[in-house]
Amino acid sequence: MKRSTFIGIVLTSLLTTGIASDGCAKSPEKQQALVKETGQTEKVMRFKTFSYVDKQGIGIEAFRFLMPSEWQFNGGIKWILDNPGMPAVAAFKVRNTGGKEEFEVFPNQPFFWTNNQMLLSTFPVGTRYFGNEVRPPVSSLDALKGIVLPRFRRDTVNLKIINGQRLPELARALGAGMQTAPGITSSADAAKIRIEYQKGSVWMEEEIYGVVEQIHFSMPSVYGMVTNTNWMVDYLFSFKAEKGKLDSYAKVFQTIAYSFKLNPQWFNKYNQVVEYLVQMQIKQIQHIGEISKIISKTHNEISDKIMQSYNQRQAVNDRIAENFSQYIRGVDKYHNPIEQKPVELPSGYQNAWTNSLGEYILSDNPNYNPNIGSNLNWQKMQRR
Repeated sequence: MKRSTFIGIVLTSLLTTGIASDGCAKSPEKQQALVKETGQTEKVMRFKTFSYVDKQGIGIEAFRFLMPSEWQFNGGIKWILDNPGMPAVAAFKVRNTGGKEEFEVFPNQPFFWTNNQMLLSTFPVGTRYFGNEVRPPVSSLDALKGIVLPRFRRDTVNLKIINGQRLPELARALGAGMQTAPGITSSADAAKIRIEYQKGSVWMEEEIYGVVEQIHFSMPSVYGMVTNTNWMVDYLFSFKAEKGKLDSYAKVFQTIAYSFKLNPQWFNKYNQVVEYLVQMQIKQIQHIGEISKIISKTHNEISDKIMQSYNQRQAVNDRIAENFSQYIRGVDKYHNPIEQKPVELPSGYQNAWTNSLGEYILSDNPNYNPNIGSNLNWQKMQRR
């Protein structure tokens, strides 16, 4: 059964940009004076750490990642009460407030199919079976073109598919094709497409990624052996910018994707909820309070199976980041001396700094020092 879904995020720390020692933002005049006095330029890249707390469901942090300080988050998590195999979905956008650039995660699309004609007569194509839309499986490229675009880009004008490409390494990262139990097999297929379209008077470029996962169940019936298939279009990422500018933002988008980390404790409890709902064959939860009761019965011990699933998910996130645009590795790895762990940030900068709030500053000016005029303790990081 499906392991997890990407969950939306909320802001937990704000970047202190241009803060003087008295805690007040510096005026443009003071900023210019500081630049003149110290020789520092304002040509820096700033990132902040976001953390989403799943308040509606499990009640703890679901995940966190880095994003440019001036970008904003919109969207969130929604618990779906009619699907025991995927009781939570998310849709969120992280956009540049000063431009058209945007990182988007789409909600997973769950489906069901069978060669049991008796079942199909009761649940024809387009209906929902245990919360999953009844529809025959398709390839990842066909899913992006025939499912994702009509559902999430139907309001665009003059949409064109520029190219499409299968990504077998994403499927390998998931361990696709491994038999999970007698009578049960799994498969996976991944792809990306690049599109362009008009949004108002602006032409946009966008690259969309997706994975089609399938789990096939064979079982005997009065009509002979039948096969049921639970399948899903997931790992749905999108990177977009004004036409001609998408590739130039590859390093920023890669930093967001590389830094995305699920909280293993949240992931553990979510999977326990899914297993409980599936084992009990619950067709529909009547209200969110019932989910809360189930969550209260979960434990903190993470099984090897769940940990393996967690690691596979993180690996797929990294492969998507690596495949974006023409860049293979548009990031450098640094050592964070405060948290004592590695962090990946856009390459091409001479210096990187961090503070205890999980904020980062990159600069190509060797004289730049973020501690000047700030009441925060910025520590320089070493490139690894």
